[in-house]
Amino acid sequence: MKTRSDAAPSTPAAFAFQLEGDVLYLKGSLVLAGVDQQLPKLKKQLRKYPRKFLRINLRELQRIDSIGVAALQHLRDWLQAQGIKTEIEAVPPGIQQIMQTFAIPPQTAAPAGEKDSALERFGERVYDFWVRDVYEFLLLLVDVIYYSVVDLFQRKAHRKGEFFNQATLIGVNAVPIIGLIAFLIGVVLALQSGEQLRQFGANIFVADLTVVAMVQEMGPLITAIMVAGRSGSSIASEIATMVVTEEVDALKTMGLNPIRFIVVPKMHALVFTLPFLTILADALGITGGLLVAYLNLDLAPQVFYNRMVEVLYVRDVAIGFVKSLVFAVLIVLNGSFFGFRVKGGAEGVGKVTTTAVVGAIILVIVADSILGLIFY
Repeated sequence: MKTRSDAAPSTPAAFAFQLEGDVLYLKGSLVLAGVDQQLPKLKKQLRKYPRKFLRINLRELQRIDSIGVAALQHLRDWLQAQGIKTEIEAVPPGIQQIMQTFAIPPQTAAPAGEKDSALERFGERVYDFWVRDVYEFLLLLVDVIYYSVVDLFQRKAHRKGEFFNQATLIGVNAVPIIGLIAFLIGVVLALQSGEQLRQFGANIFVADLTVVAMVQEMGPLITAIMVAGRSGSSIASEIATMVVTEEVDALKTMGLNPIRFIVVPKMHALVFTLPFLTILADALGITGGLLVAYLNLDLAPQVFYNRMVEVLYVRDVAIGFVKSLVFAVLIVLNGSFFGFRVKGGAEGVGKVTTTAVVGAIILVIVADSILGLIFY
């Protein structure tokens, strides 16, 4: 004969339910297995429930776990969506404690505030632009200029061969497209001005217009725009990819400054190559104007050359040289600024690259306008 202590412990009954009038009795064990099997059947039966109030009685519920608590809350939410209010009653103390432990706090919707006016939204954007964007750009400007100057005198800080590599990628590889565009710009300038000057018998002045326009304005500007679209986008996408793939974080972990390691070689390369690209653009643009003057305006090459020597001053060449240096700094800073601010994966890299190209072109044009006001 077995004593009470030797008897096998009672096993909780399986989950079951019973609907009587406006009372739903939940019995047995409301655990994962029971919920998975019985909850769909319970909801199917309750679809035909005709009343607007239901009491859920847990007096005969022997066991419940976190899944059971979540299922019970789900059932109450589902009934509320059907327009049926619920109330839980006769909860055993042990069940009550478990329900309190795993209860899901109610989510209250945040109160809808008043919609900001258009003027307030505009003010917030302007404030964010000056406080965040401009401030971060100035910090990057200071860091890049400082390390660019310091690294000129600290040879050990240079990556071997990186300057020539960047000079080739940014400068030498851009020669064909810049040369072609500059030549065509010179042709167009001479054609458009020549037709007007021909009416007054002033064909000789086509040399003045073509030479001065190319050296002071069109040469530096067109070269900078082409480099901004070609190399500025490359700088932004390269840095953005390194940020996304956490290569920049790896450089910081190794104690390397990302600006000094990545940006400074590009700055040195572009500052060195862009003036030469500008000189090449000037020469090819003037050549295009000379060709049009000879073929379309019957102006001898020697006459064109003599007139060019008379109207072209060292000051004009110096203005183009200064512009090219300013444009080079802006292109590298702009590409680096947007590259370091990338968010997301490959899609973010694409957006940053597009934004960097647009921003670089805008900066170049604005800088050209300011320099034009200063020099003229």
